[in-house]
Parts: sequence; C-alpha cells; structure tokens
Amino acid sequence: AVPTPGGPVPAGVRRQVTAGQLRERGNALFQAGDHAAALAAYTRALSLCDAGPERAVLHRNRAACYLKLEDYAKAEADASKAIEADGRDMKALFRRSQALQKLGRLDQAVSDLQRCVSLEPKNKAFQEALRALGSSMHEKMKTMSCTDSKVEQMFQILLDPEEKDADKKQKAAQNLIVLAREEAGAEKIFQSDGVRLLTQLLDTAKADLMLAALRTLVGLCSGHRSRTMAILAELGAPRLSAVLGVEHEQVSLAACNLLHVMFDSLKEGLQKDFRGKEDAVVLDSSKDLKLLIKHLLELLALEGASAHGRDNALNLLIKVVPRKSPKETNNSMSLWVIDQGLKKILEVGSTVCGTPGSLPVTENSRMSASVLLSKLYDDLKCDAERENFHHLCEDYVRSWFEGHELAGKLRAIQTVSCLLQGPSDAGNRVLELEGIMDSVLSLCASVSEAHQLVAVEALIHAADKAKRASFITANGVSLLKEIYKHSERDSIRIRALVGLCKLGSAGGTDFSMKQFAEGSTMKLAKQCRKWLCNETIDAGTRRWAVEGLAYLTFDADVKEEFVEDKAAMQAMFHLAKSEDRSVLYAVASTLVNCTNSYDHEEPDPQMLELAKYAKQHIPEQHPKDKPDFVKRRVRKLLAAGVVSALACMVKSENPALTNSCRELISRVFLALVEEAEDRGGVVAQGGGKALIPLSLEGTEVGQTKAAQALAKITITSNPEMAFPGERIYEVVRPLVSLLHLQRSGLENFEGLMALTNLAGISERLRQKILKEKAVPMIEGYMFEEHELIRLAATECMCNMAMSKEVQELFLAEGSDRLKLMVLYSGEEDEKLRRAASGTLAMLTALHPPICKRIPQVTVHWLEILQALLLSPSVELQHRGAVVVMNMMAAEREVAEQLMASEMLEILSVLAKDKDKP
Repeated sequence: AVPTPGGPVPAGVRRQVTAGQLRERGNALFQAGDHAAALAAYTRALSLCDAGPERAVLHRNRAACYLKLEDYAKAEADASKAIEADGRDMKALFRRSQALQKLGRLDQAVSDLQRCVSLEPKNKAFQEALRALGSSMHEKMKTMSCTDSKVEQMFQILLDPEEKDADKKQKAAQNLIVLAREEAGAEKIFQSDGVRLLTQLLDTAKADLMLAALRTLVGLCSGHRSRTMAILAELGAPRLSAVLGVEHEQVSLAACNLLHVMFDSLKEGLQKDFRGKEDAVVLDSSKDLKLLIKHLLELLALEGASAHGRDNALNLLIKVVPRKSPKETNNSMSLWVIDQGLKKILEVGSTVCGTPGSLPVTENSRMSASVLLSKLYDDLKCDAERENFHHLCEDYVRSWFEGHELAGKLRAIQTVSCLLQGPSDAGNRVLELEGIMDSVLSLCASVSEAHQLVAVEALIHAADKAKRASFITANGVSLLKEIYKHSERDSIRIRALVGLCKLGSAGGTDFSMKQFAEGSTMKLAKQCRKWLCNETIDAGTRRWAVEGLAYLTFDADVKEEFVEDKAAMQAMFHLAKSEDRSVLYAVASTLVNCTNSYDHEEPDPQMLELAKYAKQHIPEQHPKDKPDFVKRRVRKLLAAGVVSALACMVKSENPALTNSCRELISRVFLALVEEAEDRGGVVAQGGGKALIPLSLEGTEVGQTKAAQALAKITITSNPEMAFPGERIYEVVRPLVSLLHLQRSGLENFEGLMALTNLAGISERLRQKILKEKAVPMIEGYMFEEHELIRLAATECMCNMAMSKEVQELFLAEGSDRLKLMVLYSGEEDEKLRRAASGTLAMLTALHPPICKRIPQVTVHWLEILQALLLSPSVELQHRGAVVVMNMMAAEREVAEQLMASEMLEILSVLAKDKDKP
C-alpha cells in the first residue's frame, strides 16, 4: 500500500487518495531511486484514473520504471500505450527506443529515435543516441555479411578430405566454436544448414572433428529451446548416446556437456511453457526429455559402452532427473526413471570387476550408481512410492541370488553393498532377505580373493548401519579378526580392518564408550597409516586405509598421532587429489574429526546430576580434545598442506562430492580460519576461492559454515587482496545470508562486520549489497538488544550511507531511521555514539536536505550535538563539529536555531584549543 500524503488520518475516517497524489508520490519515489515502489504507485494511480492524457503520462512513467528494473518487454508495451494516446510524446518515443534497443530490435529503435530528432532537431541527447545506434547497426550488418561467407568456408576446410593442413583445420574448428557462443553467430550456423554439416563432422569418427562439432552444438543449444528440439530431431538421441559411450575420454565428456546443456534448455522451456499455457509445446518438450533419458538408461547396461561413458551417463542422470528443491511438487521424472531404469542402474552397482561378462566400469562407477539411487529414493514423496522402490530392489537381488550359482550370489551381495552406500533403508531391507547375511558371512572365508573382497565390503557397509551393527558385532567381529590376523592379502586385511574400525567406533567421541581393549585402537590406526603411506599398494586399496582412519579418529589419541605423522597426512591429501573420487567423504570425515568441527552440545549440568543419580551413562570428553590440543592439530594440518587438498576436493565435478561431503569440507574450513593469524595462509593456498561455491550450494548447515568462514576472512584481511577481481562481488550473497533471523547471534555479528568492510570499498560493492536486499536486515539489527550486534549494524549502515539510495531512505516519509541515528549519537556506549555520529557527519555532508530534517525528528537534537562537542573524546568532538558545520551551511532556518543556542560559545572554546588541530 502507498502511504497517504499529508498528516495523520483521524480514526474512523478513510481519506480518498487521488490518482494525481499517487502520481506525485510515484515521482518522489522514482527520484529517491525506489523504482519498484514508484511502479506500484503508478500502477495504483492507473486503476483510479479514467482520463486519457493522464493515463498516457502514467504509462510513460511506468515505462521509465520498467527500464530501470530491466524489464524491457514491459517498458516497450507501456511506452507504446503512451504513444497511441499522443504520437508526438518524445519522452515515450525515447523510452520505447531504449527498450527496443535492449530487446535487439535495432531497426524499430532507429525509427523511434528518428521521430524524436524530427520533433526536436536541436536536442543533443537524441542526436547522440541516434548516431551511436546507427554505428552499432552498421557493425552488426558488417558482421552478418562477413559471417555468412565465414561459416561456409569453415565447414569446407573441416569437411575437405584433401585438406592436410592441421593448423588450418584447428583454427577453423576454433572459429566455429567461438562463433556459436554469440546468439547471432549461432543462429547463422543454424540457418546455414549447419546441423547437417555438424552431423557429418560427428560421423567422421575423428576425435578432433567430433570435439569441434560437439562444442559448436553446445553454443547452438545454450538457452534456446526451439533450436535444441530441432537439433535433437536431426541428430537423433541414439547417435548422441553412442557418442557419449565412445572410448575417447574427451569426446565422451564433450558429449556429456552437450547433453547437459540440451536438458537445461528443454527443462527451461518446460517451466516457461507451464506459465504460458502452450500445452502442445509442453508435451513435445517432455517427450524429448524422456527420449534422451531412456537412451542414457540403455547406455548404462550396454556392454559395448566405455567405462567413462557409463560414468558420464550416471553423472548426467544425477544432475537432471531428481528435483532441485522440495518446493517443486512434480517428481514424475524420478518415478518414470525408477520404473524404466532402476534395474539398469543396479546392473552397474552390482558389477563384480574381473568376472566373465561384467560391464566395463571405473573405480567411481559404483559410487556414482549409489549416489543416483540415493537421490532417486530421496525424491520420493510417499510410502507407496518408497514401497515400489523396495520391491524392485528386492526382486532384482532375488533374481541373481536364486538359481545363478556362486556368480549370481556375488552379484546379489554386490547390489546390497551398492544400496547400503546409497539409499540405506533399501539396503537394510534387502539385507534381511533370507540367506543373504549367511552368504556374506560364509563368503568372507572364501579362498578366492575376488569373492572375499565382495563379501568383506558388504559386511563393512552393513556394519555402518545401526540396524545390523549389533548382529554383526555378535557374528562378524570374530570373523573379521580372523581375516585380519591370518589373511595373506593386504587388500583383504585392510578391508577387514575397516570393518573392525567401524564396529570399534560405535561410541563416537565419547571417551568412556570404548569398544576395544586399551591400546588396540592405536594399533589399528598405526596399521592404517602404514598402509596409507605404502605406495606399492594400489590407490583403491589405500582408500580403505582412509576409511579406517575416518572411524578411528573419533579417538583423540589417534588424532594426535595422525597429525604427528606428516607422511601419512600428505599421503591422504595426495589421494584426495587423485582420480578416485570415492575417497572424498572419508578424507573429509577424518579432517572433521581431527579439527573437532563436528557439532557438540555442552550437556546441561542439572541433567548430568540427574543422570549420575539414576546411574545413567554420561558422555565424557577426552582430555586431548580440549581447545589447546585442537588448535595445535589445526596448525599441523595447515603446515602439511590441508588447504590445497580441500580446494582440489571442491573443484571435483563428481557425484562423490555430495552435499553432506560439501558440509564436512565447510566445517573443516571454518575450523582452519578460527585463528585470525591463520587466515592469510588459508587464502594464499586457494581457500577463499574454494569457499565461495561451498557457500552457495549444499546443505543449509554447510552453506552457513562456509559463509561464516568467508566472513572471518573478510573481517581481518584486505577483501580486495583475499578475493581479487570479480570474486569480491561473489562474496556478498553468502555474507548477506548470515543476516537471516534463523542464524545465530555470532553469525549475524560476523556477517555485519564483514559487510561493513566491503561497504567501505566501492560504490559498486554497496550497490551489490543493496541488490541482495541487505539494508532492511541491517536496519533490523540496529534495534538489537545485544550491544555488539547493534554496534556492528550501525557501523555497517555508516559505510552504506555513502550510497545515494541509502541517503534517500533517511528522508523517506514515516521512517524513524534518522531519529534513531540522532538518538544513538547521544547514547552512553562510546563506540555506538562514534558509529552513529559518523553516519550523521557523512549524511549531512553528502545529502544536505537531511540537515533540515534533523531538528524535526527529536526535541533532544541540540543537547545531543552539544554533548558530542563537549565530549572528552576527540573523535566524537570532531564528528559533532562536522555535523554542526554542515547544518550551518545547509539551511538558514537551521543555522538560526543553532545560533540561538549555546553552540557559538562551545565552538569558540573549541576553536582556541591548540591541542586539537
């Protein structure tokens, strides 16, 4: 609602607001830079106005608002309505030409500008705009005619079998890719029969030509639904799927990238069309999506497809099938994939490497299958949908377990492992099928290494789930100990050890809940470190040593020994940077344990007394988990190079980098920047850059921890050095997220302090903070009871007041912002007075109309200014003197009020003080 102009309205009387008053209100808001509120005022005025000329002016004013809000289509529509009423309305014509220019309709924009110039030939602004537009059109025409011949030429060079000059071909390919990135170039390639020619390049089966074709197609499909549909119809989903499955790794990755872009364009179209009610188009788009997904699912179980092609297909399905957020209500795509392809995904998850007829997979394939299954399961909305998922999994496991001899039993057990690592509810259900657990236990004693590996891994994953842990503790511990002591194979011993570690760490960080005899945890950890450092063992097996440490490092003695072993730390960091991404979670868990960055609540003393009285178990903290020990461990990790390992883990575009894994990494980063003196080193090794994506994506807890780490860095470092170039603007949104009400007081405080630093740097950063809607939140915290938060908010507002938009807010009708600043300048807390009076000094200097308003906001204004000038603090005296000087210069009436008080005497005394120049 737009506030009514004038004084208060008596109770029971509702004053009628006229269209004219609303228009004036809109004009004032527009001048103050509040374009959205001005738009609302003009829109309301239109609803009250019938007169044609008045309506035309309102449409013209709305066009100006839409231009500022960058909604060019609406700006053009409103300006056109004004021009319909009066064809000689130059302002409307000029605004329409600006909108048309932004919409790319340059010829129409020129015609509007020519009309403006003919109506007012001496207007320099019109002449300049016409000249600039003319030259940009000329450039465009030149580019287009030049592009036509270039496109043909490039395809000729690439498709000519006689052309032997490799450099020439490479240049042609590069030009084609660059051209496709620009909308005009992409359209030109598309219109010049480009898709058919690109198909020919794909069919040459030469890697360099295929890469050029795929990367050009990415440009053609990006953000363009109708072109994407046409390209898909021409190329065909089977061809795209076949290219994804080729042996050449780069070609497969480029095909994966193209398919991802196609999915995005088709999905975007789907969402837009739901708003536009073009039902026929919606059906087409979803049909294309399903066709692509169907071929991806078929690729998973295709024997001829390459291992990395299969990985790329899984990664794509993870990205495009499940809903991005629970707010989207439609999960039909996940349901369709479960019905059509769950068994195909399980084919990958159940693969036993090295057995006859097994699918080619990489070390990441089974992990990716688990992540996809987990995401599909999490996307289900009701018990009936989950029950269907369970039945399909159970049927699949039974189909292998019954009547397939030993090979079938191995596939069934491998499926159980895959499910336990993904949707563990489904894994637990399958584990309870008759005969499964017995087979796992009996195969653990197998003489075949491959069979034993499958069974021991299944046992380890089952031990992770509380439901089965007690059963396994009873039946499996002695078995695992036997294997660990007597097996001659390191690959088996290391896995048996991890199983023992998992069962032994059931007490978590509770020092009093030890599963093993004194000293055996240390022995197991020592063995894990030894294996971790042994480079003759393959990386896949060494990964299990990290898994073991992830459990054993719940024990503080193990943490202390681990950080003393620099070789073991560096071996773990080296693994974290390797191709095998399935190690990420274990590395992150180990680091969370070593830095104590998990959540730990302080027990309530009264509850402790009750627990002792009732002889209940009371958790105890290990003496080596006290803050001094943690601080020393963090220093040792930093010295060993933990930051570059974490930065490398974050860069990984891999399903193993799940949201929970991101959260663990964020927790570690927050622990690493706890001490101000460590922050520079963290930034220098790439920590600042790595924290930005962590703060924008993942679990809410993970995003908050990363944002808090960014805040700590911004508070104590020079932000322009810590986040060079454009990166500094990316930090604003995470910092603003710390101001939300559900965040803790410390997070609010650190967010405000960091934003204060950024707001003091440049107008562009202040504009970014305004755009993220931070100002109302900063104002809210100025009323906070906690004095430090109140002070931080006031200091932040002081720096934000350098922006014209913020200055205008202090003059807004019905606002108490200025009153609060004047009153805070008279508070007892000296730091708060300094921040508030600093804001007043800045506001009165930059925006003189505020000087006139100060005497109107509170009757105490004079005594507050006098108290500033008489303060023992030179800083407060200086601020007070600046405010008085600005007020004297701004308005005669205000100057007279100041002169009538004792201000002149006070100033005379201060002017003679030689100690305060």
